Amino acid sequence: MGLFSLTQELAIDLGTANTLIVYNDEVVVDEPSVVAINIHSGQMEALGHEAHRYVGRTNPNLRTIRPLKGGVIADFNATELMLKGMIRKIKTSGALFSPSLKMVICIPSGSTNVEIRAVRDSAEHAGGREVAMIYEPMAAALGAGLDVEAPEGNMIIDIGGGTSEIACISLGGIVCSESIDIAGDVFTNDIMNYIKQQHNIRIGERTAEDIKCKIGAALPELDDEPEDYVVTGPSVLTALPQTISLNYTEIAYALESSLSKLDEALMKVLTEMPAELYSDVVRNGIYLAGGGALIKGLGKRLSDKTGIPFHIAEDPLRAIVRGTNLALKNINRFSFLMRG
Repeated sequence: MGLFSLTQELAIDLGTANTLIVYNDEVVVDEPSVVAINIHSGQMEALGHEAHRYVGRTNPNLRTIRPLKGGVIADFNATELMLKGMIRKIKTSGALFSPSLKMVICIPSGSTNVEIRAVRDSAEHAGGREVAMIYEPMAAALGAGLDVEAPEGNMIIDIGGGTSEIACISLGGIVCSESIDIAGDVFTNDIMNYIKQQHNIRIGERTAEDIKCKIGAALPELDDEPEDYVVTGPSVLTALPQTISLNYTEIAYALESSLSKLDEALMKVLTEMPAELYSDVVRNGIYLAGGGALIKGLGKRLSDKTGIPFHIAEDPLRAIVRGTNLALKNINRFSFLMRG
């Protein structure tokens, strides 16, 4: 930032699991959406990676909070503290004054007016002077390199931490879409419950999340099989330590029920899609973005069910914030941006 630059432009992916911020075309913040609050003072003690280390390990004086649930703000105060803290992490050396903040923030396509207002208020309280918003499927499509303004159908599935967004996009608008709360957090809970029920072992959220990332699978048979995952935890029956080895086939079974709901939501959108756009989608394929796109075999599973080719966006975890940044740089061009 130059000496006399008074505006700082930020593209923000305010996610249930992770928050990413792009400044000057670089991802400068990529941290878990977690804050640690001192119960007595109400002050924020840690955020992001540091706060995530506290999850499940805090003392009675400290509470870890995930401010967003299901893609929407669940704790307004914690969201504001988290945004302010993450914005402070951005290097602004050389600025004589505190810059005014121009932001584009992505939100779930199923957000209500109340939820949109909550995001806007949090951004303004965190220092935003000019705040615009973009729906997640549109941001994901931009980040995947799709021409969202073209007179043809493009389809994107964004599987985040709190919601999965399925949308058909044409001429700069979302033609039909479905937003469901079957996403990364649900997959993590599925794994925790499976291990408890099938192996009588209790594990925490962080361990289940690591299992999901290492051997999470959407099919019971994969061409490239990941190594088994060894997990240790207390026995539900005796509280004594117990160690087991998990393979990806078990995790595919644990996720089957939730993935079936994702299948249903996808078929619903395909059913609602106009015939001309449907033929475009069959020709162009469907793009996967978000952390859920990294579940092994998911693209093949969905392709087998629909007969449509699936493509995983480049660096799917950052596709949404890349698209949000593109919208920020073309803020006067894109009519689909919501401005205050």
